Amino acid sequence: MQAPARKSPLRAAQGTKALRVIPQDPSHSDVRQATAQDYATHLRASNNKHGRPYQEKTVTAYCKAVRALDQWMTTEGMDQDFTSVDTATLNLFFRWYYESHNQGGTNTLQRNLRVLFTWMEAEYDVPNPYRDKKLQRYAPPVAGKPQTLSADFISDLLKVTGNGHPRVREFEKVRDHAIIRVLTEGVRAEELLSLTLDSLDLEQGLAQVVPLKDARSTGEGRVIPLQPRTVVALTRYIRARSSHKMAAGQPLWLGSRNRAKLTYSGLYRMLNRRAQDAGYEGCHAHQFRHTATDDMLSAGMSGEDVMTIQGWKDPAMLRRYAADMATSRALKAARKMGDRY
Repeated sequence: MQAPARKSPLRAAQGTKALRVIPQDPSHSDVRQATAQDYATHLRASNNKHGRPYQEKTVTAYCKAVRALDQWMTTEGMDQDFTSVDTATLNLFFRWYYESHNQGGTNTLQRNLRVLFTWMEAEYDVPNPYRDKKLQRYAPPVAGKPQTLSADFISDLLKVTGNGHPRVREFEKVRDHAIIRVLTEGVRAEELLSLTLDSLDLEQGLAQVVPLKDARSTGEGRVIPLQPRTVVALTRYIRARSSHKMAAGQPLWLGSRNRAKLTYSGLYRMLNRRAQDAGYEGCHAHQFRHTATDDMLSAGMSGEDVMTIQGWKDPAMLRRYAADMATSRALKAARKMGDRY
């Protein structure tokens, strides 16, 4: 009689995905994909050059660049794994990518792939093609002047979201109105979306945004002074927020239809929908930051104070953001002087 199969003494995992299994006879693409997964694990367990953990969106961007290289190698019939990619191969890949993604996209991809080859140099002791002077570099595109939104456009956006009227009870209108008000304070889109209930001190009219990117300090974040109408709009939104299904969470901005935290794509869609409601083509969140910079400079605020509020350390950023309306501000300042002789 055949003995019954022995049971495993290990606890069975319920409802979880199996660990990655490398095939017994993997294809070259399988090996590259396994390397990409190990690389993603490395990124999530490591700090960047500034000693901070990589943000998940950064990991996603770096891994997307690796996938693009893998797919290109498969299309080209290349049997090698990533460790054999040399300078000549990368030059061919970047030229191919440039033809469909222009200068800016290729520059971004080239920067995002650098970390992969730095990791492989340390992990597998292979030459790093980025150290080779023969690698063709793609410079970032020359940035144009930032575009500043008109006062009429912002006023019309506020109108189509209820204009802050206390009798407006629709959650989306109250939320969208508050979001637009906060954007006029000059915050970045990611800073806005990272706000929590604890970020606000409405009694003093202040909001504290978390530090973002490598240029920001690792402290508690900078403090943003809020306009009185922004404070009122936030107060009404928080009151409307209390009836939301996800109100117990900390994220300030909640999605419509009782969905959780508002995402960047949700913010993008909301702004364009409200712009169309007001009869305009559309806009993006960062244009509000350009506009806030011009507003502060036009009001006579010093460049140093503007840099503090906007979170800049490099004066070049102030000059860039101020470029769009520089002539207009200069003309107004000159006219204020009247007759000089």
